[in-house]
Amino acid sequence: MKVVRGGTVVESHWSAPADLLIEDGTIAAVLAPGTDIDPAAEIIDATGKLVMPGGVDPHCHVGFTSGEFTSLDSYRECTTAAVFGGTTTIIDFAIPRPGQEPLDAAEKQRAKASEGLCDSALHACVVEWNDTTAGQLATMAGAGIRTVKMFTTYAGETMANEHTILKTMQTTRDLGGMVVIHCESDAIVTEAQNLAAASAAIDASRMSLTRPELAETASVAAILAIAESQQAPVYFVHQSTPAAVELVAEARQRGLVAFTESVAHHLVLDDSRYRGEHPERFVCCPPLRSADIVEGLGRHLFTGHITTIGSDHCCYDTAQKNVHRHDVRHMPNGLPGVETRLPVIYSHYVDRLGLSPSRFVELTSANPARTNGLYPRKGSLMPGADADIAIWDPDLEWTVTVDALHMATDYTPYEGCRLRGKPTTVLVRGTVVVHDGELADPTPRGRHLEAAPLDFDAAPNSSPML
Repeated sequence: MKVVRGGTVVESHWSAPADLLIEDGTIAAVLAPGTDIDPAAEIIDATGKLVMPGGVDPHCHVGFTSGEFTSLDSYRECTTAAVFGGTTTIIDFAIPRPGQEPLDAAEKQRAKASEGLCDSALHACVVEWNDTTAGQLATMAGAGIRTVKMFTTYAGETMANEHTILKTMQTTRDLGGMVVIHCESDAIVTEAQNLAAASAAIDASRMSLTRPELAETASVAAILAIAESQQAPVYFVHQSTPAAVELVAEARQRGLVAFTESVAHHLVLDDSRYRGEHPERFVCCPPLRSADIVEGLGRHLFTGHITTIGSDHCCYDTAQKNVHRHDVRHMPNGLPGVETRLPVIYSHYVDRLGLSPSRFVELTSANPARTNGLYPRKGSLMPGADADIAIWDPDLEWTVTVDALHMATDYTPYEGCRLRGKPTTVLVRGTVVVHDGELADPTPRGRHLEAAPLDFDAAPNSSPML
């Protein structure tokens, strides 16, 4: 038995001073501060701190192969970085290689879960529909893999055509699942890249010109039309512009179940990074946008139009980024971010701009769990939930440096950023795994989480205290 005592518990719809009673790896009770407890209980002191559910990162690529490059981290390495950043659940992608079936990719990736320091779930992926796809999706849903990633770009590798997208939406809808989709019009992107190449402007410093904003909004509009035609739920990953977010919000107003994810780097970094010394380190898809677009996107954290915040973690290093730095068509896309997602967003939006801690928890923990069939087991500190807890010092000031991080790469896009607020103690299912900047328990305890059928009408438990 353990008690987290003296802190302010922050849930997605309330916060108050409270103590947490932990038994057998789960939250047994939320207690009034100072409630008498068993004298033998272990006390975890959270005085002056915020006690939040561990983060749920809905968008991680672990050991991900795209083209000639594979990201560098294992489940052990990715989840170690995750828990140091306050994240206690990651959701990875089982993206099939050319010629590989979705079910095979999912089974291979799911087997890695036990290597982790925390739990993980999976998104499947469908590239091309065939006579076996519906059966494979049913098998995966039976194993708790209910969300399916799809791409409208990367022709010849992971891009799915509209027929495949429609059929996958139909099937996942009927299985209690949902398509999660990367939206960029491949035709618009290809034309922009060809024009850039023709004028010798295809290097990393021109990245933002090669994947224009219109490519994203055009694709979002097309996918929304398909989803509405089938009344199928849909989740848009890493939306990078206010216009894309607003298209999804308008569809929700028409009655469609539709969600927007944004990611930390699109909410904090802008395209001036492509004019710096190392533009290749910031190559990601969609690219970083202008400062005005970033500001407009961030406003939708306050309007409620953004549902979740992920990391889109892709752990490449500078050597991989440099191989094709003069031609972004062949570069590995993606930034390392599983460890920095929560501190960067907390510092920028909660500490500086006044986003409430409860909204922070909603965006980074509760809603990612809800939209992936993991709530209230994850993303909550109510009785019955796993005791995945991040205890935050909201006043701790620190500087991001790659040497102090734990991701399997030699750079961070936030190098030198001064932040305020950081998790100092992190528990996974009741075990302290990080304390005061040190790994307190290195035992692998990761489990593959089986998602429940998605029910978007279920109301969250808003009762603050027993």
